[in-house]
Amino acid sequence: MAHRRADHHARVPRSRARPRGSDPPSVLKECRVPDSPRHELAHLGHHALLTPTLEETLAYFVDLLGMDEVEERDGSHYLRAFGDYERWSLKLTPSEQAGLEYASWRTASADALERRVAWLEENGHGGAWVPQDLGDGREYEFADPDGHVFRLYFDTEGYVAPEGKRPVIPVNFQAYAGRGASVRHVDHLNLLARDVRANRRFWEQGFGLRTYEIIQLPDGAEAGAWMSATIQGHELIYTQERTSGSARLHHFAYLVDTREEVLRAAEIFADARIHIEAGPSRHTAIQGFYLYTREPGGNRIEVANGGYLVFAPDREPYVWTAEEWATKPGWGAPIPPEFHVYGTPDVAR
Repeated sequence: MAHRRADHHARVPRSRARPRGSDPPSVLKECRVPDSPRHELAHLGHHALLTPTLEETLAYFVDLLGMDEVEERDGSHYLRAFGDYERWSLKLTPSEQAGLEYASWRTASADALERRVAWLEENGHGGAWVPQDLGDGREYEFADPDGHVFRLYFDTEGYVAPEGKRPVIPVNFQAYAGRGASVRHVDHLNLLARDVRANRRFWEQGFGLRTYEIIQLPDGAEAGAWMSATIQGHELIYTQERTSGSARLHHFAYLVDTREEVLRAAEIFADARIHIEAGPSRHTAIQGFYLYTREPGGNRIEVANGGYLVFAPDREPYVWTAEEWATKPGWGAPIPPEFHVYGTPDVAR
């Protein structure tokens, strides 16, 4: 596959997590966080993936997902989707193993960045300032409790569409790509964690992320947590690590505008001889429509649409019991067992 480079008076009742008041009080209590860190993170930022098959992975993102390459530097390739307001959103770097190099958040302001860094350092999670990838700013690199690498930044380079890519509607950032699945932007990130609760509390307490759904096991452990810095039902997800691995990536999800476009993506992947691991179907948690494949290097990628929005500022998380979750009250084809085990880098079971 060839790839192309871009040129540059009624009272509203308080909302509750579950009907009939059956949520475990301890879980809900610890999910309530101070207001101070809330709204300090604006959204998921740019991210970096490692791949052992750089050219094939690059072609997957450009030809099949419809992203544009904006620059190559020191062996890494920088890509963007047509709906990104920043110059780039994904970095691909060659490596012996697939996996996540880092994920990032853009903060709401420069002061917010300094405050979140101060919290990290005061609470034993200190990292280091690093030069920004493909930019003139700086980023703060640190790890979550499971060891996944994250960065925080505020300064960024906005995208200026060149001739030929300028949108007819000026508030858009780039003309519609119309290539492959034509993904708009990254939707969410799912990470595998040995202790889902520890990671959830880290983001709630330090960064004010809101947790919208939790799966709780009979022993009190958590098997999944769906969190967001915004009204979007999920930006960051942790699901239970079931292997000997740690700090692994489960998947990145990219947004398309309609369910029909998810179905179209399935046709595109099938004709490209890319194995479809799961979907097209509808998730139970957050209720998005999905399609999962693995890019040639091994990283799992989702093409996604939908998922609910949360407007209530006092919404508490819905806590699924294991029994309730097992009934899968939504609809769609079952997800294969490997989906809950495989991540990158791949490890022995």
